[in-house]
Amino acid sequence: MLGYIARRILMIVPTMLVISMVVFLVIQLPPGDYANTLMATMQDSGMDNFGVEALRKQYGLDQPVWIQYGRWIWGILSAGDFGYSFKWSVPVSQLIWDRLGLSVLVSLSALLLTWAIALPIGIFAAARKYTVGDYLASFIGFAGLAVPNFLLALLIMYGAFSIFGMSVGGLFSAEYVNAPWSFAKIGDLLSHIWIPALVVGLGGTASLIRIMRANLLDELGKPYVVTARAKGLGETRLLLKYPLRLALNPFVSSLAWVLPGLVSGETIVSIVLSLPTTGPLLLDALIAQDMYLAGSIILMLSVLTIVGTLLSDILLAILDPRVRYA
Repeated sequence: MLGYIARRILMIVPTMLVISMVVFLVIQLPPGDYANTLMATMQDSGMDNFGVEALRKQYGLDQPVWIQYGRWIWGILSAGDFGYSFKWSVPVSQLIWDRLGLSVLVSLSALLLTWAIALPIGIFAAARKYTVGDYLASFIGFAGLAVPNFLLALLIMYGAFSIFGMSVGGLFSAEYVNAPWSFAKIGDLLSHIWIPALVVGLGGTASLIRIMRANLLDELGKPYVVTARAKGLGETRLLLKYPLRLALNPFVSSLAWVLPGLVSGETIVSIVLSLPTTGPLLLDALIAQDMYLAGSIILMLSVLTIVGTLLSDILLAILDPRVRYA
């Protein structure tokens, strides 16, 4: 098992190197650069081509792409330096770490909520197929897939304001936004985080309910289940001991796309709910062509994808020994 995990971790290094190259090239694809964007927003200031070239030289934008990439990746590997944000005039690491922590917290809360809801509902729907409960679970699944996250966020904000007279935007109350961390601030965060976690996780919950139901129904129809039932094994024990474990394989493997999907799906919800996470920051960086900031955030999302894949592979190896033996 340890050898299997070690091989999977070693594969991360070349994968991350290739991803970093792709990310940097994608950021460079739009025509122009930050100097052009700045000139377009400051046309009334009389900035000429000489000023634009001076800006390019100041920020190193006049260098070839491969030199810019080399400096960026070497700074990350050698000193954890993700570059300099042109728009905010501060180091990128100073901007993203606090927001990235809150983004991961919101996404993990949504993931735990997703699994806590989807797993039992999917099992119930499969064990009681074609009943009222099954149809209700199917309705919840289709409704969750059909309703956009931002629309649900708007409905919650409207309902909270019109019915209870309270604002649900942000992750902190006004008095805790700039306050240092304390138990009171953590409690205030926990009292706010359930709303974005519910909104972000609803789409994932709906799809995982359908996945769990389909997988378990497929296992329940196999001969070994019919044989175990014919031998008098109780339904609950039969369900938990054999089919459920095998049905969890595709469910666990979904962690590879659910985790980054939650973080990327959090962007629009963060804008609607005014959350201090990486989503709005990434949008602003892409609009301003702030390549080091945008590239660093996208690279972080790629790391989450790889981490999600690694965790799903480890869980699959634990659930099904055939995976690690192969």
